[in-house]
Amino acid sequence: MRIDLHAHSTASDGTSTPAELVGEAAAAGLDVLGLTDHDTTGGWAEAFAARPDGLTLVPGAELSLRWHGDTRPIGLHMLAYLFDPTDAPLTAELARVRAARETRAERMTHLLRADGIDVTWDEVRDYAGGGTVGRPHLAQALMRRGLVGSVTEAFQPQWLGARYRIPKDDIDVFEGLRLILGAGGVPVFAHPRASVRGPIVPDSLIVELAAAGLFGLEADHTDHSPREQAEMHALAERLGLVTTGSSDYHGTHKTVRLGARTTAPEVLERIVAAGRGSGVVG
Repeated sequence: MRIDLHAHSTASDGTSTPAELVGEAAAAGLDVLGLTDHDTTGGWAEAFAARPDGLTLVPGAELSLRWHGDTRPIGLHMLAYLFDPTDAPLTAELARVRAARETRAERMTHLLRADGIDVTWDEVRDYAGGGTVGRPHLAQALMRRGLVGSVTEAFQPQWLGARYRIPKDDIDVFEGLRLILGAGGVPVFAHPRASVRGPIVPDSLIVELAAAGLFGLEADHTDHSPREQAEMHALAERLGLVTTGSSDYHGTHKTVRLGARTTAPEVLERIVAAGRGSGVVG
């Protein structure tokens, strides 16, 4: 059984529509797919309607959170599975974050234009296609002008990684965890050891999160080295958390393919048993 619990569609910053994504998952030989767009459930209905026979969908989202830390804030992502998409506190907070993302992207567009780069806000929104606007959509505009060759290059410090980057308005990590649990969801810390992405949180925070209800760690991720994967498996075992494996698929925005990392069936069973807000489809 091949289970990939982390994938994105055009509802956030993937390049495949939800309908296309479920078709790609089936073609890749997956039995189970987790739909986890950033801060939105906007792709759920389309994915459910287009689901091919034989593919099970685990509805979820990837929440943008922030730990305020000892010296400076650190951003992190939390995968939320099987929560109630109508839960008022969670949906209100996700709506606030999406609105803040759009304001942020518009401000970053103005920074680019101030330096003579002819990127328009209408164009960036068009790339998002009605989904959550993010840096990958700004990257598409830069790629179209031949200024960068890939999304990865666009995220370098001289572009959207630092010079033209504006901090996100994220949710406090403990508030985010509380909201997920309150909506009946199952929280799994996404790529917690991905130091290639920037600063990572200390293990002491993961210990605190586990005590507050964290369910698992996404240990097997392409942004984790073998050593980092091993460290996360060991920490999860010590804390009694499950470990998942996922591709974090974004379509052509990244080179990682669906099913590049997978989750064990017994772990999926535990996640499904813990979910109280919604159920798997299929």
